[in-house]
Amino acid sequence: MAKENYKLIAQNRKAHHDYFFEELYEAGIALAGTEVKSLRMRRCSLKESFVRIEKGEAFLYNMHISPYEKGNIFNKDPLRTRKLLLHKSQLRKLIGQTKTDGYTIIPVRVYFKGNYAKVEIALARGKKLYDKRQTIMKKDQRREAERNYKVQNLYS
Repeated sequence: MAKENYKLIAQNRKAHHDYFFEELYEAGIALAGTEVKSLRMRRCSLKESFVRIEKGEAFLYNMHISPYEKGNIFNKDPLRTRKLLLHKSQLRKLIGQTKTDGYTIIPVRVYFKGNYAKVEIALARGKKLYDKRQTIMKKDQRREAERNYKVQNLYS
């Protein structure tokens, strides 16, 4: 992803803790005008949001976009279902893979690419409790090693 045309709006940090990501896809979002203005002000949350495929189309549920202050009657429901814009081949691939047990589709981040609002979705498999503990243990070990390395370099 090119950094010059990329502006991060929201990120689902808990997703990395709860899921193993198999594949990442970039999808457009069908939005109303006031929703785009609200996104430009970074008024968005991906907590508890998920993607479901119905009748050959992908929809994003529970993504909260705060109402635009100056939007008055044009504001939409903050938690409304939004359509995701994907290629047919990507949809077919996602449909086939979500039929497999344990796989789900979750949004990872929302960003602007140029003038277009995009969402990065991941085909993910849920982590078990012992996987989460293992991930936390690896992070702690890495953090401890970095701390020791920093201290060692200070005194050398």
